[in-house]
Formats: sequence, C-alpha cells, structure tokens
Amino acid sequence: MPERGRITRDQEGPRGHIPNAAAADTTAAVAEAAEPASGAAPRPQAGAAPRPATGPGAPGRTGLLVTLVLGGLTATPPLAMDMYLPSLPEVTGSLHAPAATVQLTLTACLAGMALGQLVVGPMSDRWGRRRPLLAGLAVYVVATVLCALAPGIGLLVAFRLVQGLAGAAGIVIARAIVRDLYDGVAMARFFSTLMLISGVAPVVAPLIGGQILRVTDWRGVFVVLTAVGIALTAVVWAKLPETLQPADRHGGGVGEALRAMRGLLADRVFAGYMLAGGFTFAALFAYISASPFVIQDLYGASPQTFSLLFGVNSVGLVIAGQINGKLLVGRVALEKVLAVGLALVALAATALLLMSTGLLGPVGLAPVAAALFVLMSAMGLALPNTQALALMRVRHAAGSASALLGTTSFLIGAVASPLVGIAGEHTAVPMAVVQLAAALVAVACFVGLCRPRRTGPTSNEKAAES
Repeated sequence: MPERGRITRDQEGPRGHIPNAAAADTTAAVAEAAEPASGAAPRPQAGAAPRPATGPGAPGRTGLLVTLVLGGLTATPPLAMDMYLPSLPEVTGSLHAPAATVQLTLTACLAGMALGQLVVGPMSDRWGRRRPLLAGLAVYVVATVLCALAPGIGLLVAFRLVQGLAGAAGIVIARAIVRDLYDGVAMARFFSTLMLISGVAPVVAPLIGGQILRVTDWRGVFVVLTAVGIALTAVVWAKLPETLQPADRHGGGVGEALRAMRGLLADRVFAGYMLAGGFTFAALFAYISASPFVIQDLYGASPQTFSLLFGVNSVGLVIAGQINGKLLVGRVALEKVLAVGLALVALAATALLLMSTGLLGPVGLAPVAAALFVLMSAMGLALPNTQALALMRVRHAAGSASALLGTTSFLIGAVASPLVGIAGEHTAVPMAVVQLAAALVAVACFVGLCRPRRTGPTSNEKAAES
C-alpha cells in the first residue's frame, strides 16, 4: 500500500499526475513526487476498478443505466448537429440565405458549446454535477423550441448559440463524472464505451433527419430534438446520482477556477493532448459542416443517400472505438494507438485533397466516400485517447480540465466550419484543405509537446507494472 497522502510512481497518470490543478504551474516540474490536496485519498493505480462515489445516492459502481445516461449526454452534440445536417440545403432556400450564412448556424452552436463549457465546468466543481447539469438541460430544451420557431436566419443563428451554450452542460459534466469514477486504463476503456453509445447518435440522427424531411420541413427536426431533450432531462432528474461529494468540491469561485485552468495550461503534456484532440476534432467538423453540400450538391446524392453514407461512416467510428477499448487498451500503449489514429486521419485527408483537386483524374462518389470512411474511423482511435491521456494528468478540478478539453475542441471546430464554405458549395477543395491542415497541426502538437521529452513508462506500462 502506498503511504497515505503521497502518490507513488505507479499511481501517477502518464508522465506526471497533477494532483492539484490550482497549483499545477508549480507542480509540473516536480510531478514525480507531487503531494495531493489536503485530505485527499491516494489515487488508485492505472487500470484499476472504478473509484466508487460515496454519500447518499452515490453508486457503488457504474451501472448500465448510468452508463447509458452518460452516453446520452455525450450524444447531445451529434444529435443537435447531425439530425439537422440533411436539412441544410432546405434551410438555405426556406430562409433565403446563402450556404455560408446557413453554415453559421453550425458555427454558432459549436461556439456556444465551447464557451458554455468554460462556465459549466468550474460550476460543477463548486456545486456538484447534478444542479448545473439539470439547469443546462432545461435551457437547452427551451432554446431548441425557439430554433423551431425562428422566422429568419439571424434569429436561428442566435438561438443555435443559446442551444450550444446550454448543451455544453451535458458534454463537460459527462466527462467530469467519468473522471470522478474512473482512473487510468479503466478510464480509457470507459471513454471507448461512451463512444459506442454516443456513436449511435451520428448513425441514426441523419437517417432520422432525412426521414423527417419526407413528412415535414426542417423545423420538424427541432421538434424531435426538443422531445429528446425533455426525455433526457427527465432521466437525469430521476436516475443520475451526484458523483462529486461536498468534501471534494471547490469553493474558491472564479479566481480558483482560473488558477486551476492556468495550471493545466502550464502543463506541457496536458496542453499537447488538448491541442491534438482539438485539431483532430476540427478535421471531423470540417467533414460534418461540408459533407451535406459536397455529397448532395457536388455529387447529386439525395438527402436519404447522404444520411446513409453519414451513418456508415459513423459506424466506422464506433467500430474503431470499440477495437480501441476492447482490444488495444491495456495491450498497446495509449500513446501508440493515438499516433496511429492521427496518422490515418492525415493520410485520409491527403487522399481527399488529391481527389478534390483533380490530380488523380475524375473521381466519383465511391472513392471520396471511402476516404471519408477512413478519416471518420480513425477518429475512433484518436479522440477517446486524447481525452483519456489528458484527464489522467488531473484528479482535482476535473470539471475545469474537462471544460478546457471541450472548449478547445469546439472553438477550433467553430473556426473550421466557415472555412470549408469559403469557395462555395460546388467544390470539395476547401473541406480537404482544412482537414489536412488540422490533421498536420494535431500531429505536430502530439509529437512536439507530448512525445520527444517523454521519460518513464507509458500509461499501459505503468498498469502492467502494478
């Protein structure tokens, strides 16, 4: 047993655990012998069983229903985005707005999700997970109703911003709850499980959106999203327990939250995983934002065909995520799996750029769809591991850490969204350029900030030693 109050080498996250994020800027240099906050219990070994929450109503272990609820919360972004995607061309005609302006409805939602996480993450560290989560879900439902009633593109963009701000609660708090309950390799496996659950959303959401357009217009999509939000709010209210007990909360307000975030940003390796994940997400969102126009307008596919292709690509992401969680995690170092995922994203983006510029001659929809399938599948190897490796480096202030991860991803994705439409909706070159540039920056962040100065065993090697 390790001495209480001191973290041993086997108990650290990869390359130095930051036990107190508020003091991370001073502990990063001495992470090998860092002291936890006063009264904190020793951190379990990487790959160990979940840390059970304590207190009234807390689960002794993560049950199936709680797992499904967390999956539903992480599915909020793909539901809000992907069910709406097949209707983008229809919104263009209905509201008499150009494609680039309609794409701002995606940018606004993403920007809202990014900024909202900066607020909700620290709130959840101070007041617990349930109250901020329920408040965010309630506002999300109201904003979605207003989106369905929006009379013009300007108000639709504004309501999508509010929808994103409120929807951020589900994203950031779900990750923080996972950090409350899990550690090390077990946390990486659970993130892959969440990807399986939340991955159902991008598979079925465009299909549902396409079918909704058969019987109603784009406003009906938001009506369905409203119903989903109400159902999720009810289940969270009735079944999701509090996982952050009062003794583990931070009462320092905004100042302490800002110090915690500054400490996290001062940790080079945490920042490397955060940026690698953010730019990988930008490549993903370039696909989400541009693919309805590329596939439907450029290649003449119907909304239903686009929905089918989008669903197939999402299945690839889910399968890769399960290969990661069930077969690779615990056997192959997380860092190596992440490197393979980033390399595949870059290769797929390169192929798309060559095809879209005509350097490979005339190509049809099939090879473009194949390259997009590889790109999406590689996300299943890259995204869960960037999150797990980053969160392994922090125990306290998990909400603030989760907020930084989410905010970075969504802000970079929000910047990428309008860039893919800068040359109009009749060329795939901007999409491919943005994807390749984002992939190369992600690789550079991983190699430059996380890899070269690595000392000591990898995350999986530590689990094996223990």
